[in-house]
Amino acid sequence: MSVKNEIVSSFGGKIRIMAEGIDDRIFEEAEEIRIRADRPSVIKLREKTKYITPQGILVDDDKKAFYPEIKDIAATMEILSGYSLYAFSEEVKKGFITISGGHRIGIAGHTVTQNDCVVDIRHINSLNIRISHEIKGCANIILPYIFNCHSVMNTIIISPPGCGKTTLLRDLTRLISNSLINVSVVDERSEIGGTFRGKRNNDCGKNTDVLDGCPKTVGMKMLLRSMAPDCIVVDEIGEDKDIDAIEEILNCGVAVICTVHGATIKDVLNRTSLKRLTEIKAFDRYVFLHNKGKTGRVEEVLDENLKVLWRDE
Repeated sequence: MSVKNEIVSSFGGKIRIMAEGIDDRIFEEAEEIRIRADRPSVIKLREKTKYITPQGILVDDDKKAFYPEIKDIAATMEILSGYSLYAFSEEVKKGFITISGGHRIGIAGHTVTQNDCVVDIRHINSLNIRISHEIKGCANIILPYIFNCHSVMNTIIISPPGCGKTTLLRDLTRLISNSLINVSVVDERSEIGGTFRGKRNNDCGKNTDVLDGCPKTVGMKMLLRSMAPDCIVVDEIGEDKDIDAIEEILNCGVAVICTVHGATIKDVLNRTSLKRLTEIKAFDRYVFLHNKGKTGRVEEVLDENLKVLWRDE
């Protein structure tokens, strides 16, 4: 199934009509589609952002854009839930839904809380469709700095949101796994493997085991004990409990490759939990991504002493 069909089949109401009109080739470079009730529909491409007309034409004038109604979003939610919103509530309360192809649909609306925990999201009025793309080979340039002679360097990938850190992480996982290294992935949001109803849609390598939909901290410890990995991969760490789990993994002699939001090494050091790992030199490599140009473009690679090993000139 094409990327366009995977996305369009998840829409309902006039949103589907709009999406069907978008040129197939646009979906190959689209990163996000934002749908908001009574607001102009927007599509973010790799190097530009446009409004979408009701016919699926990309324009710069918001007055020509498609303004979906709340009933269009409700129709989409019915399709996403298989027409059983109640049964779907466990996924909805996380704030996102993963669909076929590994694409993720973020949702916003009125939250229902209990004991400071979100138990439901109702009256959904915003959708953010994050389109998953595999870019095989984007990690080739950094592979020699992270993997050699069957040894994996403990690595943290630092990137602002939307710059392709998950795309790079997935390709790095694939390359290392295909070198006969047992890699275990904790895929809490189903973005790395793109698993949907048990089927993995993205290529994470020939020797990779994916624990889908599991909280990071729990998943890292489970995989450490159950899958005997050489390397554990996890996306978007940051909480103290994540750091505790990583320390436990490292103390067992298993390598870790992870990602975190940030733009500079200062951003990393300013976070108390991450600073703890840098002080003990837990990471052998720090990989920073650009926020310019193509997805997953590496800006520089630093060693454990924060000295530059490679830089994109």
